Amino acid sequence: MALHYLDRYGASSEMLRRVLARRVDRRCRSRDEAPDAHAGLIAETVARAQRAGLIDDVRFAAARLATLRRRGASTRQARAKLSEKGIDADTISAVMTDEREDAGEEADTERQAAAAYARRRRLGPHRPPGAREANRERDLAAMARAGFPYGLARAVIGAELDDPPEDP
Repeated sequence: MALHYLDRYGASSEMLRRVLARRVDRRCRSRDEAPDAHAGLIAETVARAQRAGLIDDVRFAAARLATLRRRGASTRQARAKLSEKGIDADTISAVMTDEREDAGEEADTERQAAAAYARRRRLGPHRPPGAREANRERDLAAMARAGFPYGLARAVIGAELDDPPEDP
């Protein structure tokens, strides 16, 4: 089961542990057994996958962070999403530090993510010219809910595009 799951999905060790625990729990309910008896087997399976190199939390977190940034996730949102996937806080900090070192500055990475978020959601400069000012507060609120600082959100929403967006 673990190999089948890892063949189909990239996963952290905690994600694999959760999947196996759900599978064991479901199986034990159908057989009226206690799922706690299989906890050691789950832990051994996860450890074996780590030793074999099938699971690497740092590699998973770096790949997931890159995906989140391309989609426009703020630093706060990226931390939360990685935590949901079972990545510990130290690994998240290390991966974000590596990302900052690769990119040069944190503000640059955050600005690129904010611009990607605005582009994906068609906020600010990506709105039709007549609708920009009318939706300015709504766009700022959307950026704030996504976890971007107010100053950065204001700069991205107020920015001008070189070529205006096409009308849908």
